[in-house]
Order: sequence, then structure tokens, then C-alpha cells
Amino acid sequence: MSPRTVEVSGLAYEEFLSRIHTRGQTHAQQRRLSAVWHKAPVSIGCRFGPSVQFEADKVVSLLKQVRQTIGDTDEQIKQICLQFESYRYLLSIPGFGPSVCAMVLAAIGDPFRFSSASQVLKMAGLDLSASRSGKYSADSKARISKKGKAEVRYGLYQAALVASSKDKHFIAYFTHKLTGRQKEKGIKTKMRVKLTAKMLIIAWTLMKKKEFFDPQYLKID
Repeated sequence: MSPRTVEVSGLAYEEFLSRIHTRGQTHAQQRRLSAVWHKAPVSIGCRFGPSVQFEADKVVSLLKQVRQTIGDTDEQIKQICLQFESYRYLLSIPGFGPSVCAMVLAAIGDPFRFSSASQVLKMAGLDLSASRSGKYSADSKARISKKGKAEVRYGLYQAALVASSKDKHFIAYFTHKLTGRQKEKGIKTKMRVKLTAKMLIIAWTLMKKKEFFDPQYLKID
């Protein structure tokens, strides 16, 4: 019997539940957890040898190194971004953390190199393109092109997800956009994609005007 099996079999059921992430919110989960707890005393296992401990130590050490590298890299990116005035304006946008700000700052660069909002959206692949698939124009559906910078598009979508869930101004804006359309299939995702595009334009505008975010930018359009 393995050390893990011995440990589980010696726990009271409530204590066993307290050590795992889920407490079995559904009947199916409760049945599975109960089965694991009851089978622990008679389950087949093997004791760990020194080689397993060696491997585990190396994996943990590698994980720590990776986390340290990620942390050092994030700090280096932050220090570089702080040299740009626009970085502070981007940080004022709800949902925009250091990573998203760095991606947007790098993608836009000089905001005056874009002469229109449509050019900015195209850069990130958030511009609309009709998907016909052999259909007539009247039957075609407009979708984002996805031809631009995928990592910027992904980061902005995450920012939109956070803002529309945590910030009161964005929650109000998002709720208004959903009014009367809640039953449409996939409507929340579609509206968040539109919010993603709007947030990119807001970011571009703040960089041009050298302004901090103002909820007025979320006027219902």
C-alpha cells in the first residue's frame, strides 16, 4: 500500500473532503469522492523508491526556476514599459494589467502612425470581414478577420472579460448591450469581442490624447 493510500485511508470522510479542491457539489461528484475514500484501504499501490523522490525533487526545482524566470521577465518588461508615458495611461483602463498594457503598447507603438480606428482594429485582427461560404451577400455574417496580432487579440479579450465582470462602468455597458438579446446563442461571447475592439480603440485614443481613462469613453453607441 502506497504512503498516499495509507494517508487517505486514515482520514475521516469530512477531513478527506477538506483536503481536495472540490467538496462534491453534485450527486455524481459526491458518489465518486465517496468511492475513492472507501476504496483507499484496499487499493493497490507501491512504495516510492529513491529514484521517484529524486525525480520529484528535480521537477520541483525546475518549476521554481521557471516561475523565477517568468517573474524576472515580467519585472524587466515592466521597467522597460515605465519608460514610456503611454504606459501609465493604459494602466488606467479597467482590466488592463501590466502584461496587456505591454502587449498593446508594443503593438501600437506610435499611435499617430494610424490614421483611423479601422486601421488599429485591422492591426489586431479585430476588423470585420464577411463570411459568405457560398452564400449571397445578404445572407453573409460579419465576423472579425483574425488576421492581425493574435496575442494582442487574446490579451484584450481577457481584459474585456475582467472589466465586464469587475468594473461597475463596464458591467453597466455590457449589461446594456445584452438587454433583450440574452437568449441569443453565443451572444455574451459576441458582445465581449465587440467590447474587446472598443477597448483597443480606447487604448489608442488615450495614447494619442495622453489622457487617463474616463467612463465617458463608454457612452452607449
